[in-house]
Amino acid sequence: MLFYHNKMYKNLCKYQALIVPEGRLNCRNKIAGIFRLAFLCVLFLILLWGCTRDTQPLRVGTNVWPGYEPLYLARELKYFDNNILLVEYSSASDVIRGFRYNAIDAAALTMDEALLLIKDGYDITVVLAMDISSGGDVILGRSGLNKLSDIKGKRVGVEKTALGSYFFAIALETVGLKPSDTIPVNMEVDRHETALKTGIVDAVVTFEPVRIKLIAAGANVLFDSSQVYGAIVDVLVVHNDYLRKTPNNVNTLNALLEGWFKSLDYVHSNPQNAYKIMAEREGISKDEFVTALKGLHIPDIKENRTMLCGIKPTLLLTTNQMKRFMIANDLLQKDFNVNSIFDKCQINALKR
Repeated sequence: MLFYHNKMYKNLCKYQALIVPEGRLNCRNKIAGIFRLAFLCVLFLILLWGCTRDTQPLRVGTNVWPGYEPLYLARELKYFDNNILLVEYSSASDVIRGFRYNAIDAAALTMDEALLLIKDGYDITVVLAMDISSGGDVILGRSGLNKLSDIKGKRVGVEKTALGSYFFAIALETVGLKPSDTIPVNMEVDRHETALKTGIVDAVVTFEPVRIKLIAAGANVLFDSSQVYGAIVDVLVVHNDYLRKTPNNVNTLNALLEGWFKSLDYVHSNPQNAYKIMAEREGISKDEFVTALKGLHIPDIKENRTMLCGIKPTLLLTTNQMKRFMIANDLLQKDFNVNSIFDKCQINALKR
């Protein structure tokens, strides 16, 4: 092989000598120049390709929950371009796993779940208050369990690492109980309906659309989030690494936020069609979906600015209260500062 290349090199030099008389050009330098030119061409193409990739898709993960449906309505109405990708998971725990393993760049979470990410060192920003639960989160019991205190010593299905743990603890506190006074069964939400119906558990800590299905099947409401209004807030968090990669990624996030509020506008102006589209995705009837929405409050852009922006965003106060409660109940092991997650106030970039 080496012999072949040496021979080719000599032949190229001989050929050049025929074209350029008296050796006025140095053959070695000429060939080196050709290779340098080829390298520069390749480098130029790489840089050109990189310039066309200055916007990365924004992958947004959610689980099934009526409060997140305006995102999917926005997609259905084509308010999002191809740079916004919605990824639906079967449970909140799966959403967190997806975020931890970089399968998604943004996640729809409850604030307690966001705190768990911050505790583990994830650099995130809260960019949207999506909804406040006002009855949509519940503790449901089988026939024979009529009040919350009845679940003492009973098996309770609950998502141990997600919203369920926090909601379960604050609910039990209202009747002087602790989670340890029951038999918690770690169970993700896609198993709640079957588990209660078949007697695997006596009660479940759950939410829509499972709530409405189990109530229709005869389950009793033992406690709901309207009794602790403001304690459960769903937010959209974004990994700051995504925002830092390129300025155009920030524009993509702004497009997502704009699409969210356009979707809310559509719900207000065309409620029946909007409810129909969102109910079909949730797998429930339109009337059931409307009932489910009654257990939620979805903040508009003005309320979002109050909750997320300014010197004292109102959600910061709620978040610190939740953090202290979680530390006291061993849901968090140490204290940490959460102020930075509200610093950017990305929603102020929208021209609304």
